[in-house]
Amino acid sequence: MTTTDVRLDTKNMSGRLPGTWGLGLRRGALEIRQFFRQRDQVVFTFAFPVVFLFLFASIFSDDVKGAGVTASQLYVPAMMAAGIMSTSFQSLGISIAIERDEKVLRRLRGTPMPPAAYFLGKIWLVLVTGALETAILLVVGTTLYGVDLPSDPGRWADFGWIFVLGLTACALLGIAVSSVPKSGKSATSVVVLPFLVLQFISGVYISVDTIPDWMLNIGALFPLKWMCQGLRGVFLPDSAKVLEQAGDWEFGRIALVLGAWCAGGLLLCLLTFRWKDRRDG
Repeated sequence: MTTTDVRLDTKNMSGRLPGTWGLGLRRGALEIRQFFRQRDQVVFTFAFPVVFLFLFASIFSDDVKGAGVTASQLYVPAMMAAGIMSTSFQSLGISIAIERDEKVLRRLRGTPMPPAAYFLGKIWLVLVTGALETAILLVVGTTLYGVDLPSDPGRWADFGWIFVLGLTACALLGIAVSSVPKSGKSATSVVVLPFLVLQFISGVYISVDTIPDWMLNIGALFPLKWMCQGLRGVFLPDSAKVLEQAGDWEFGRIALVLGAWCAGGLLLCLLTFRWKDRRDG
């Protein structure tokens, strides 16, 4: 084959290359396959919130006075919100830091793949795992703890935008926080600690009516508190509004806060994301 033939063949091949969205879809399929090949990671990811839901719902199962729900029912939407954040913020914050430390990001940056395709692949991964996690918790909640599925299509619409905005905001924050750990070995400690604290002050493990206002105000600065509140508004009766800090579901404010975190998270990603670790300059 002559040099001219090679150039023509390369040109033809490049003309058949998929665009950024197509490459992002293929990258997402690869990420999903790699995730499900690691059975211990799959079991831990999906079983962890279910086990915690079972423990807390079994320990605290009494009726909540004046709310028309049981304590165990309060945990179902809260654990769903925590599961969404776990499969996005925690998962991406740790995995991207490890990939950077192992020079995977550096090698990918040197390929013709557009950088956006890499992030689209991660978004597809968290979308699939987040949806599966939510479905599992919803099945457990409806079968074991008497949580009723909404009959109003408007409630399902609320669930849809809360899921999408919450997942997007947490995924972007996970990408941004992945630049904080100095190495892949320290990523778990750096990412898990703030996530654990947020779960306690955002109404995941402790009912919001028993958390001090100053803690709730700190939790209100982050997406998890609003995801918990929104999902409670979707799956619990309106009588449970009395347990909220404002005495209402505040769907409008939830949309504003989660939307602001999507914009802010994107800005943080643009300002902080690095393809190389600090040791490489």
